[in-house]
Amino acid sequence: MNEKHQWYLVFTKVKSELKAKEHLTRQGYITYLPMAQKRVRRNCKYVYITEPFFPRYLFIKLNTETDNWGPIRSTVGVSCIVRFGGVSAVVPEDLIVELQQQENEIGLHKGDEKQLRSGDKIMVLDGPFAGYQGIFQSTKSAERIAILLDIVGRNIAVTLSMHDLRIA
Repeated sequence: MNEKHQWYLVFTKVKSELKAKEHLTRQGYITYLPMAQKRVRRNCKYVYITEPFFPRYLFIKLNTETDNWGPIRSTVGVSCIVRFGGVSAVVPEDLIVELQQQENEIGLHKGDEKQLRSGDKIMVLDGPFAGYQGIFQSTKSAERIAILLDIVGRNIAVTLSMHDLRIA
């Protein structure tokens, strides 16, 4: 790699990361916008959405001697190039490589889901057992898990939606 090329951080306008990436790419700049898949609740159902891994930020690779930095600030969706003490913040190449290596086969980062292990404490957030704390037993399906709840002094096995729980 040419040492004159370095990665920098672009701060975008709210929810304009994709628009900024598209317009910067059209102008011939090399950009990188890591994306992540996240599960969210919409209309009482859980759906997967794809969103930027770092909201309001994207990376741009610039040649410090030949690239014209002027148009970047006025590009649709861009707010500014991140600076510290008046100097544009350089992003280490190793960080970009590491982020790219963590992507799955379709270029997405996995959400912040943790693997549950038998014995993990679970808090029930929604449903008839909301507020109860239980112990993870096993996974029943992609969406349901079995936990033990201490109800009136007895451990009772209950199968609940994994979306209604969090690790305590």
